Amino acid sequence: MLPTYGVFMRLSALLFAVFLAACGSSEDAPKTDEPEKAPATEAKPAEAPAVPKGPTSMEAPADVAAPPADAKTSESGLAWKVITPATCDAKPSPKATVTVHYSGWTTDGRNFDSSHKRGKPTTFPLNKVISGWTEGLQLMCPGETTRFWIPEDLAYKGRKGAPAGMLVFDVELISIKEPPPPIPAPADVAAAPAAAKVTESGLAWTMLQEADGATPAAADRVRVDYTGWTTDGEMFDSSVQRGRPAVFPLNKVIAGWTEGLQLLKVGEKARFWIPESLAYKGRPGAPAGMLVFDVELLEILPPPKPRIDVNSEPKPKKAAGE
Repeated sequence: MLPTYGVFMRLSALLFAVFLAACGSSEDAPKTDEPEKAPATEAKPAEAPAVPKGPTSMEAPADVAAPPADAKTSESGLAWKVITPATCDAKPSPKATVTVHYSGWTTDGRNFDSSHKRGKPTTFPLNKVISGWTEGLQLMCPGETTRFWIPEDLAYKGRKGAPAGMLVFDVELISIKEPPPPIPAPADVAAAPAAAKVTESGLAWTMLQEADGATPAAADRVRVDYTGWTTDGEMFDSSVQRGRPAVFPLNKVIAGWTEGLQLLKVGEKARFWIPESLAYKGRPGAPAGMLVFDVELLEILPPPKPRIDVNSEPKPKKAAGE
């Protein structure tokens, strides 16, 4: 299994719980019960085939038990050795999406995962995998194959059901895709201005664009465009950047969103300063502290149609007169 908390969801686009990873569903907005666009800080390489000995083989390398003397070691304890060198002008950033082929072993030589066995390379955001992968892949050029010895504290950290102890990976970096530049933070991202309105819960907001549409209720499904920043100005999520609005039930997102969107009419846009108590509440892997969102309410959607159970037996109709 590829380095990720739980399922890497076949390494599909990303996740983030609150992280409003707007993919046109309720999973694209700030969740109340999961990090976004989050999973976790550990992803799982996807799939691929067995080959002869060498970087693409599922047979354990001779030095699987421990890094050899000529391996390099970082301050974190990650050890690596370049198997097939390459040159490049740019290596991946922590937020890049990379495509790789890889095989992984425990130090007793057991192969526990391989994209080669599945017959296709794996693509994933570099900041959504185990920290040993996030650090190690940033050392590589496309076309390069590197062997990594990843200590347990940079791998699965003893998580139940995951490979234990130090892990060894042969990784071929195939390609890099860097994210578009972040949307600049507003000038007042650090704190709500004096002119902002503040609700009893502590939610602060200012209107950026007025309209005269309908106002949603807490149980409504809505379509929105949004961008979110931490108070130091770092953008952590944006449906605007993805070019696809988010759709979600208003009562299934963080409390600051549930409250704030009910203050808006369709067509309006507002800036919200959401205290941590109304956001992710210190949940690991989620943006911390007060969060700032620019949100435009695009539409209130009708409730989804009830699903019909095609396997249920229809009830016989009563005859006339019964």
